[in-house]
Amino acid sequence: MPVGTPLCPYGSGDTQMITPQNILRHELIGLNVEIVKSSNLSLVGIKGKVVDESRNTFVIERFDNGKEIRIPKDVAVFRFELNDKSVDVIGSLLIGRPEDRLKRKIKTIYPY
Repeated sequence: MPVGTPLCPYGSGDTQMITPQNILRHELIGLNVEIVKSSNLSLVGIKGKVVDESRNTFVIERFDNGKEIRIPKDVAVFRFELNDKSVDVIGSLLIGRPEDRLKRKIKTIYPY
């Protein structure tokens, strides 16, 4: 391998390789997100960028006022914006530490 060749073939921070089929196995920090459904109706419609993720929550920096808000994963359906597509993800599928989500086997119950 030549000197200076990146180890990651698609570059760091590039969302090119994230697809609706593999989004559950990717890093979500940095993606634009909107809450489309929630058991807490005051959360519906919040748009922003994911700036942090824990086992049970996302921290989203809102587009409208720049404030950070912590959203529980299990009460919402999130719409993530990819390069030219958007995908809705049921929050309960995202529960768990981000590094453990990569290892988890995901059943084919989630239609894309």
